[in-house]
Amino acid sequence: MSSKVILQVNELKKHFNLGKGRNLKAVDDVSFDVYQGETFGLVGESGCGKSTIGRTIMGLYNRTDGQVSYGGKDVHELDEQEKFKFYRNMQMIFQDPYASLNPRSTVGEIISEPMIVHDLYPDKKKRMERVYQLLEEVGLNRDHATRYPHEFSGGQRQRIGVARALALDPDFIIADEPISALDVSVQAQVVNLLERLQEEKGLTYLFIAHDLSMVRHISDRIGVMYLGHLVELTDSDSLYENPKHPYTQALLSAIPIPDPDVEESRERVILEGELPSPIDPPSGCVFRTRCPMAMEACATTKPVWQAVDDNHFVACHLYNDDIKDKTPIKHKPKQLN
Repeated sequence: MSSKVILQVNELKKHFNLGKGRNLKAVDDVSFDVYQGETFGLVGESGCGKSTIGRTIMGLYNRTDGQVSYGGKDVHELDEQEKFKFYRNMQMIFQDPYASLNPRSTVGEIISEPMIVHDLYPDKKKRMERVYQLLEEVGLNRDHATRYPHEFSGGQRQRIGVARALALDPDFIIADEPISALDVSVQAQVVNLLERLQEEKGLTYLFIAHDLSMVRHISDRIGVMYLGHLVELTDSDSLYENPKHPYTQALLSAIPIPDPDVEESRERVILEGELPSPIDPPSGCVFRTRCPMAMEACATTKPVWQAVDDNHFVACHLYNDDIKDKTPIKHKPKQLN
């Protein structure tokens, strides 16, 4: 992994106008950097905004506020020619291998389409040779080029999606939950494929998922999201060995351990209550309504994003030295009249 920052996301917001004065705050003030050659994992519950971040980075969604810079240029300020070049350098693998491939096109047509759009390999014979090469790189064979998506399994379709993402020789790939729709045995195959391709081609990944055990396996650094906010960010080992935010602790405690004695005796963090609506998020800290450590300050003040260890960042009042009374509300004695 290089020390060169290839992608900067700064105070990014993406709100969806639902009409009648209502806004769905899918992403609210998120900032992080991605270094060249690394895999940056983005995790959280369904609906936390992680996929929206990926689509906003790609320009599929217009930002509400903030900045996304790739190679020093604001993605949302590019002219048509610059945007054309940007899409050669950054590609996306979509979550659903069934819906992301055109059922009326052959695999060869699906993979070659980006080359035609970007005027690569004008000679059809050379273009098809490149298609065959890509199919073999992702573990398929050249005979598959004449088949249609419905003739493949879910894992094979996702391999086709990977081949399509590689068609323009990009530097950066956003993998939006690329394994969530696959069987467990196939998930490992696709992750191993992504790791091999990264090593061979020097790719940079933004890997979006909700499976924390798989994210740990593939990621160098991990950002944890909750209700549109980034709540913790650090390297993979530090996050799993020493999680700081109560939400991260709860997520990790939900991962089963393949040792029945340890699994039976360990203490779990159980989150109470339902996930709040991003249309009307809680005041202060958005996690406070489910947090076992919530204190009075959590209801009135938004947590500050701060470093608590080397390269370990968290947004939580537990680490705010300005707050003196950190007694959880549920543990405070009731006042008698």
